[in-house]
Parts: sequence; structure tokens; C-alpha cells
Amino acid sequence: MSVTAPMKSPLVIIGNGMAATRLLEELLALAPERYAITVVSAEAAPGYNRVLLSPVLSGEQNEASVVTHDSDWYQRHGIRLITADPAVRIERRRRQVITASGEVLPYHRLVLATGSRPRRLGCEGSELDGIMTFRDLQDTRALIQASREVRAAVVIGGGFLGIEAAEGLRRRGVAVTLVHSGPGLLNRQLDAEASELLARDLTRRGLQLRLNARTSAFFGRREDGRVRAVTLADGETLPADLVVQAIGIRPEIALAEDAGLSCRQGVLTDDTLQTFDPAIYAVGECVEHRHRTFGLVAPLYEQARVCAAHLAEMGHRRYAWRDTATRLKVSGVSLFSAGERDGDATLCWRDPVAGHYRRLWLDGSRLAGVVLYGDTSAGAWYSERIGDDISPWREQLLFAERLPEVAA
Repeated sequence: MSVTAPMKSPLVIIGNGMAATRLLEELLALAPERYAITVVSAEAAPGYNRVLLSPVLSGEQNEASVVTHDSDWYQRHGIRLITADPAVRIERRRRQVITASGEVLPYHRLVLATGSRPRRLGCEGSELDGIMTFRDLQDTRALIQASREVRAAVVIGGGFLGIEAAEGLRRRGVAVTLVHSGPGLLNRQLDAEASELLARDLTRRGLQLRLNARTSAFFGRREDGRVRAVTLADGETLPADLVVQAIGIRPEIALAEDAGLSCRQGVLTDDTLQTFDPAIYAVGECVEHRHRTFGLVAPLYEQARVCAAHLAEMGHRRYAWRDTATRLKVSGVSLFSAGERDGDATLCWRDPVAGHYRRLWLDGSRLAGVVLYGDTSAGAWYSERIGDDISPWREQLLFAERLPEVAA
């Protein structure tokens, strides 16, 4: 007598970014036969690594090198991938997702992985052509094309994306001015001295910097409607055939709000990444969990791991936020930051010839935080010991890479 295989439950995932693809990997490892999976993506591209878009912009890598999950990967795993057809409505009572083309997708479980959208300035002239953002592959392609046609660009924002966009355009031959409202670049990750070192090195590479500067208006020519200049609050006018806004992100929650899900800054979830609708989960940059939203890769991957366990009905995991170390490499400059820049004592070392700098913050006998500039080889070791008693290594703590357990 033949045995009929049980019907797979329909699972729909809205979004195909790095949180979504990690969720797929985790779920396939735990319960490969449980769901008939459909992924709905607004983008035309398959899964790719957004972190690597910066070297694509600069010309160090090509698009093919950042693809992590090509179309064949989805086919091999029996996953239906819908591209360039965004979800426009969720019918929670009917448990259906409707796409822009009108396709109706039933679900037993639904995961929102809608990501985020760039923040934009609302000042005068913000509607002009040539004012762009740098978030996805489409943005990267547009910036590469623009770099062939413009001579001067202004990048607004001194965080990771702003610095990477500015350096990428500079490497393509564009004269770039980086405008940042804060006193130092990466001021959320670096202390003042490391930030000054970064500013010095970027200036040496050819970037122009404007710190403690706020954008007040964009100006363009009436005949073509394109941006031609940026005016700062202090009255300075910067020529600009291209403007890139990199001033942060907002969780993309419009779809969730329209469906009546609870949202504040992001889609509210519990420790299992479940929303207040027990059939719907959320992961990634669209999430708000315990009053936090997310932009770095590490917490997104951890959310995917927890969510997959519950979708697989192996729900022994809970998501808990942990401080994440940040690492950046721009044009040969390596940076590392972890923990809190606070404590009752600091240890500091500088090598001005080699351009290396490190500062450690101590809270009693415990390591509170670390910033490394230049040589970041011991970054992982420091990161693992944030909050630990470092008394056994106190005398060698500034040079942890020389410790036997690190050197090995």
C-alpha cells in the first residue's frame, strides 16, 4: 500500500535580503520538508550580500561576486522566488499575500523581512534629480553610472554608508566632499582620537570633509531640474552634480501597518520574533524588539536563527540583544569597535609612524570597551572578553595579539 506524503504548509517570506536568506538556510537545515516556501521580492536580483556593495561601487569587485543565492539555489531547494513583484497587501483573516501584479499567495505562516528604507532630508530642493541614496544593488548601479557623468559629488552622512559611498565615488574619479553633522566621523563607534585619524587618512586620499556641518538646501538649474549645489547652514555652497544621502535608515513597516500589526518604529515582536498575530513573524531591519531596531548583520542573523527554530516547531530559542562589534575597512584603513566607551580607567597605545592606535576602557577589573585603528588583528579576542575580568592579562592587555592563546 502506497503512503501519500503529507501536504507541506505554505510559508510566505516577504523580502529577500540578508535576514531572509539566512532564515531560509536555517529553516532548511532544521525542517527541509515542513513548508512549501514562496519568497516575494521587490528587487529583480536574487540573494546578494549588501555589505559587499561598497567594493562593487569602488570597482574592486563586480556584481557576480556579491551574489550569495542565485536563482538555481532556490530551484534546488524547491523554493519559489518571485522577483520584481512586491507584496502590496496582507489579508490576515484570509491568510493571503497579494502582490503588485495581482497574484494571491495563501500562507499558513508568514515572515516579514521587508528591511528598511533610507532616511531623506526634507529641505529645499530635495526633489531635484541627481539626489540619490546608497542602500541596494539598484542604487549601486545608479551611482556607478552617475560617476561616469559627473565631476563633483557631495555625500551627506559620516557613518559607514556615507564613508563607503564617498570613497567608492572618489576611486571612480569623482571629486567628493563628505558632509557630516557630528564633530567626528563614525562618532557612534569611535572615540575622538580614532575619528581624527580616520579623517586625516581619508583627507590624504583626496576626500574633502565638512564636519559639524548641516545641509540647509539643494539648488539646481530650472532648465534640467538637476542638482548643481548644496548649501550648508553656515552659508557655504558646495558644487555638486550628484548628491548621496546616507543619513540613516527607517524600518519598512508600511505593509505591516496597513495589515493592522502592532508597530512603533518597527514591527513589534516578542523574543521568538513572532508579531501579535501568531501566524506572522518578522526578522531583520523591519523589526523592533524590546525598543530596539537593527542595522548590523550580526543581530539579523541571530534573529533568523531564532525565528527558524520556531517555524520548525523546535522553539527552544529566544532572541536577546547583544552588543555587536563593528568592523570597517575603507581603502586600506581598518577599524574595530566593541563595547562601551566608558569606564573608570583607560589604556592607550599609539604608533604614529605606522598609523596604529588602540584604546581600552576598563570598569574596575573588567573590560568595558575597545577601539582599534590600523592593526585590528586582536579585535575578536577583545570582543569576546567585553565584560570579563581581565586581571590575568592586565599587564599585556594592550598587546593581546602577543598572548599565547591569541598568537596560536
